[in-house]
Parts: sequence; C-alpha cells; structure tokens
Amino acid sequence: MRVTVIDYKAGNPTSVLKALRHLGAEPQVTDGDLALVESAERIVLPGVGHFAATKRLDTTGLTSAIRAAIVRGVPFLGICVGMQWLYSGSTEAPQQAGLGCFAESCTRFPEGHGKVPHVGWNSLEVRLKGGGASRLLAGVYPGEYVYFTHSYKAPITANTAAVTDYIEPFAATVERANVMGVQFHPEKSGATGLKILRNFLEWREEKTEC
Repeated sequence: MRVTVIDYKAGNPTSVLKALRHLGAEPQVTDGDLALVESAERIVLPGVGHFAATKRLDTTGLTSAIRAAIVRGVPFLGICVGMQWLYSGSTEAPQQAGLGCFAESCTRFPEGHGKVPHVGWNSLEVRLKGGGASRLLAGVYPGEYVYFTHSYKAPITANTAAVTDYIEPFAATVERANVMGVQFHPEKSGATGLKILRNFLEWREEKTEC
C-alpha cells in the first residue's frame, strides 16, 4: 500500500514512518513532490510545533493536491497539528488558514486551570457518530489511553469521534467520511495507537469534500 507522509519541515515523521512500516505499509515521504500525493492510496500529515508552519503546505502546492486527493476519496489522517489543520484555522496563527474541512477554529487551553501544554497519557471517551460507531476507532474501547502533547485543541462537534478531558473536554478524534484527525500521537500510543493506524490503513473508499 502506497502511503504518502507529508513533511512540511516542522513535524517529525520518523516515528510515524516506523509505525506504518511495522503494520506492513510502504510509506513515502514528500515535502513538495505533488506526484506522490496524486498517486497515494493513503495520506498522513504528522504535525508538531506552531500552526503557522503549515503555510509551507500552501506555498508548495501541497494544500491543493491534498484537497484534490480527498475529493477523489483518498483516506487522509492528520496527527496533532495535522488534525488542527483540517479546521478553518487556529488562534495560534490567525493569519494562516487551515484546510477548512471543518468550519470551526482551534483554540488554546485556558490558563490558570492546569499546566499548558497538555503532555502525557490520557483516556479516550469514544462516541457514536451519525448513528454508528467510528470506523477509525473500531476496536478501541472507552477509557483506553493515548499519548498527547499540545497547547491548542479542537472543539467538540457532530464530527467528533472521541473526546478527552484536560482542563476542559476537547475533540481527541475527528472523522467525516475519508477525512480523519487525531489530536494525540498514535505512533507513540502503544497497542491502542497501532490499532487506530491499522484501521486507517484498512479504510474502504468513502468520499467527502473540503
């Protein structure tokens, strides 16, 4: 399976690549080769750091190529800042637009109620979506733990597949058709994280638009 992993020079795709190979995938990394996006069977965007760094996706043409791939039905998974990029934007960098698959914006945890950033293991409250269970979280049970490191978070909406509570509840996983995002790092989340990545690799075609 050809999995294209996007490197926008602010993320750290090394551990994601290792996890994907462990699951039998054949990941290829691109920081601007649009042909790899066009031929991809799966696309993964690992992200860390400042939301403003996603501007490189615009300047290299990757944003348009990813949007076209999603419309074709290619499954897309955003990790951490990669999930936040699926929204209209983030208050971390108000001048930088996200992909806009989800209309809402990401915001920083409020100060004074707990340590920011949120770093470490926390549990998932898996939710029903659209009358059925999340496909990305198949086999993941409420209370399973995953690894987080972030200061900004996405709001809970109809597209939220799992919620985590730290200072306040936030969307830990988002899912709509072939567009998925996880605020945590599945590649660092042990057996639960590998289960989620395996579900992504086994995803069957279902299209949406951003």
